[in-house]
Amino acid sequence: MLNITNHDNGIREIQLARPPVNALNLELLRALRAAVDDAARDGVRGIVLSGAQGLFSAGVDIPALLGRDRAGVREYWREFFALCATLAHAPIPLVAAITGHSPAGGAVLALFCDYRVMAEGPYRIGLNEVQVGLIVPEAIQLALRRVVGTYRAERLLVAGAMIESAEAVACGFVDELTGVDQVTTRAIRWLGELLALPPHAMLATRTLARADLAAAYADLDALPLDDFVEAFFHPQTQAVLQQLVARLKEKK
Repeated sequence: MLNITNHDNGIREIQLARPPVNALNLELLRALRAAVDDAARDGVRGIVLSGAQGLFSAGVDIPALLGRDRAGVREYWREFFALCATLAHAPIPLVAAITGHSPAGGAVLALFCDYRVMAEGPYRIGLNEVQVGLIVPEAIQLALRRVVGTYRAERLLVAGAMIESAEAVACGFVDELTGVDQVTTRAIRWLGELLALPPHAMLATRTLARADLAAAYADLDALPLDDFVEAFFHPQTQAVLQQLVARLKEKK
């Protein structure tokens, strides 16, 4: 599910490797969280999170999630937010190498990184949850607001907008664009430049700058997880998600 590669300067690449679309099922969420924790324990200085060329991650594995009962759905979303918490509290810098399309959960992973490099071209990124009947919880909205600003985040979230890479860099959703085959290389280079700074000052300043994100995930049990699960089982949400899964089956 993951390919782990160690690069120079203490950089570790964690590549999503769950074909065909790197959908985030429960096992991949747990593997990612463990990989980030392991990197910090191993003395890694920085992490690059990458995907397949043309696709970063299709986000939540909706077909698998629809097959779960309430307890199973709650288990899934708690693990998803636990991964967000791990990224928010990571003691080392993270860079998202957005190697292609990155809807919903894929975009969330990128937002919790320190920096985002995206493939230029007809690739889209966004929190399109509203379009598939899901609510975007406050703790995720915060992650977008701190990157693009309050008003722009509102417009993107309420519309469930998926924007192409050129618009994403223009509004600050991502930091830079490069060729699809150079995304990971550029992410590693940027991270190497950051790690060349005096580490004590850089890391302490980073901790202060990300304090709002870390505070939002200080206590997983304080998140309104039960309300979110109830919203997932709302009849309208279930109907839209069932239609989405039916369309996906037709494409196979």
